[in-house]
Amino acid sequence: MKFSENWLRTFVNPSLSTRELAEALSMGGLDVEQIEPAAPPFDQVVVGEVVKVERHPDADRLTVCRVNVGGAPLTIVCGAPNVTAGSKVPTALPGARLPTATIKTAKVRGVESHGMLCSAKDLGLAEDAAGLLVLPADAAVGADVRQLLDLDDQLLTLKPTPNRGDCLSLVGVAREVAAVTGAALILPEIKTARTAITDRLSVTLDAPQACPRYCGRLVRGVNARATTPEWVARRLARSGIRTISVLVDITNYVMLELGQPLHAFDAAKLEGGIRVRFAKAGEKLALLNGEVPPITPDFLVIADERKAVALAGIMGGLETAVSDATRDVFLESAFFSPEAVAGKSRVLGFGSDSAYRFERGVDFAGTAAALERATQLVLEICGGNAGPITEARAVMPAREPVRLRLARVERLLGVRLDGTQVSDILRRLRFEFAAADGEFRVTPPSYRFDIAIEEDLIEELARMHGYDRIPAAMPAAAAEMLPAPETRRDAAALRRLLAARDYQEIVSYSFVDAAWESDFAGNSRPVALANPIASHMSVMRSSLAGGLIDCLARNLSRKQERVRLFEVGRCFMTEASGDYRQPVRVGAIACGDALHEQWGSPARRGDFFDVKCDVEALLAPRSAEFRPAEHPALHPGKSAQIVCEGKPAGWIGELHPRWQRKYDLPLAPVLFELEYEALSERGLPAYNEISKFPPVRRDVAVIVAEAISYQAIVEVLRRNRPAIVTDIGLFDVYRGAGVERGKKSLAFRVLLQDTRKTLTDAEVDSAVLQLVQVLQKEFNAKLR
Repeated sequence: MKFSENWLRTFVNPSLSTRELAEALSMGGLDVEQIEPAAPPFDQVVVGEVVKVERHPDADRLTVCRVNVGGAPLTIVCGAPNVTAGSKVPTALPGARLPTATIKTAKVRGVESHGMLCSAKDLGLAEDAAGLLVLPADAAVGADVRQLLDLDDQLLTLKPTPNRGDCLSLVGVAREVAAVTGAALILPEIKTARTAITDRLSVTLDAPQACPRYCGRLVRGVNARATTPEWVARRLARSGIRTISVLVDITNYVMLELGQPLHAFDAAKLEGGIRVRFAKAGEKLALLNGEVPPITPDFLVIADERKAVALAGIMGGLETAVSDATRDVFLESAFFSPEAVAGKSRVLGFGSDSAYRFERGVDFAGTAAALERATQLVLEICGGNAGPITEARAVMPAREPVRLRLARVERLLGVRLDGTQVSDILRRLRFEFAAADGEFRVTPPSYRFDIAIEEDLIEELARMHGYDRIPAAMPAAAAEMLPAPETRRDAAALRRLLAARDYQEIVSYSFVDAAWESDFAGNSRPVALANPIASHMSVMRSSLAGGLIDCLARNLSRKQERVRLFEVGRCFMTEASGDYRQPVRVGAIACGDALHEQWGSPARRGDFFDVKCDVEALLAPRSAEFRPAEHPALHPGKSAQIVCEGKPAGWIGELHPRWQRKYDLPLAPVLFELEYEALSERGLPAYNEISKFPPVRRDVAVIVAEAISYQAIVEVLRRNRPAIVTDIGLFDVYRGAGVERGKKSLAFRVLLQDTRKTLTDAEVDSAVLQLVQVLQKEFNAKLR
């Protein structure tokens, strides 16, 4: 929120400099983001009255002006098109220092000019200007322009936390300043308007929970063409709000002053009374910004007897907007519950100052007072005759007393505050309370929606007491070693292992695009977010693949030729019972060369088997089984399900060509995703005797059918191996001459060893023969 310091000081004026005031606000919990001057520095610029204007004798576009600045008239050459005799304009005297130049007496096309008539651009008040800045007709000749236009003002920009909607007004900020500094608070004088007519519009609340209070008033015979007073326009401009028309400017002014958004309807365009209801299915409403958004039945609208005329708490309708032709106006001041407005701006794709305030909470006790203030300004500026206030009221939000214990305050803050100190702070905050036996029963005011529990009140005490006055004390706590069972690995160990295998960790959003869920997980019903932060982050992920592929594409587009990424994170899915499951998973992706470019190894693309080796290292010392299987994200012929100890543990494979094209990847990456539980489990280390005797190696080559997998063979061999066989591994695959079509030759390395003796040839031959017989029986294998 941006506002003028001088405007704030009309409500509360502590004896603090601008910097000290900003520091006090920041330490009180209202962060002052920026302090900037209302105008850049300049001097010796006074109010000048143009007495006479003549054409320049030697230039068609220049004029020679005689200007009264309070002494002897000055001759000034001017090129502005709007200079006229009798007008009052800023006049820079010789020696004046402007933001862009220093003014000197000089000849302009043969005529000596003793100063300069200034535009708003010349004074640094605007980026562009079509002519001179015309000053009010009652401005005193010779007066300092900086004082006249209040240009020595400072502009403060606050960033209140979302729970402090009460600080989105000058009165709200003034209350905070008064509470923090102890300075006197002077609230604006709001006079009850004299009722000159009896006309009124009926108001019906069809949605009393969403709008428990609605006030309205007819004002007839207003002059909508009246000029917005300079002091109103100036305060609006310095708050970042442009002037539109006098009636709109008045509603914006009251919103900034009191924090209550208002709306002005052209009463002649309303048909019948006012109804506050939820929108009807298919209802259309053209808004003031020209948009016609889709309105669903959960939107609260203001309607007359025939149509919707405004989105409640967000924006008015174009059809009933006030204009220069408006003669009768209906002023609206209402309280809309935060729940009825929250999230609607995000759905619409645009917001408003009104919605920003209503969704944070507006003072429901000040609804009628704000309407009186707006009426007061309308009658003063635009004239007219006011009717009585029509008010419809339902059950207002309850302000339940909150218990506050002095012992609890000391325990949480670490500083002792006695009852007198707490009472003083509560009075400064304008809280009603009753005290007895070290306890307070505090009733928060109607504008404080952030006070609900005891900790909220303790935070208020900390703010007012001063965070910088709370001593810093190191906490004393007993530290205990947490159990670290050897049968489990934590996530940190898995991260270290993946980093050691040349992967880099990423952290991506759990909110993802619904298309990712469909493409990479085949999930047509992902967990949808009720209030997504963006349209492309509308669902919860059930797979890590989307984030990994998105990060890969980002890196490849930035000329990273070799990318290896991993992530450890939760996934989210719905069970058949309707419950939610949130397993932790470990995913990784690899694209590019298998190794960094180097002289010791030829360059080659990383493939399925390189990543498979990484998976086996993660699962070690347990062995994994890779079963051919299809997955929505993966190439149907280059993907496998990972099974560990008979349980599915995840999947691995090369990205499907369809998704490679869709996501514009130059190469097909290989990726895997594993359940964290499968990776975290490991067997308890057990001692095995190390043999002192030499091992024996035998190579066995067999011919089997092409369809038989290595995995099936090695599993059968390991199940049926003799006790002296310590390891079986494949070291060669051959297809070609000597092997008939449809067959392949597999060569296995068999290691044999005994811990008690040296093996004899007979024992070795017997064990190998046993393995060969198993192959012949199970797979119809033939020795090569």
